Amino acid sequence: MKKEFCFKVQTSWRKDQFENSKTHSSAINGKEDLKISAAREFKGESTAHNPEDLLLSALSSCHMMSYFYVCQQYGVEVVAYNDEAIGTLELRSDLSGGFNKVELNPIVTIKDTALESLAVSLHDEAHKLCFIANSINFIIEIKPVIKSF
Repeated sequence: MKKEFCFKVQTSWRKDQFENSKTHSSAINGKEDLKISAAREFKGESTAHNPEDLLLSALSSCHMMSYFYVCQQYGVEVVAYNDEAIGTLELRSDLSGGFNKVELNPIVTIKDTALESLAVSLHDEAHKLCFIANSINFIIEIKPVIKSF
């Protein structure tokens, strides 16, 4: 049985609302508004979130939550998780572009050292379940490091 869920974001911009003309806001009902601008590399406001950062954050967070789910299914107790997502964006001569690769570098601490190889392999399963990873068209490399508690 197929289920569908709807997510909504309202993006708003008004001339002279912010000092930088590329800065705007995104509102999600019931949540704090996000101040978003172009990336600093594209003359945006460097202290504001940018779409590229938010895409990497979404991918990293989604992988982590999918990983927690599969670990729970297999009895792997995670006690700490840190990831540094690194994305490579290619700008083409016609000024179009896109990410061509993202690397996730999760460092996961688990309680039971005997489950270390299982904990590594569960990243592949988590990747298959990640909604964000399933929605994009670039290469995602996952380079996990597992530590014991």
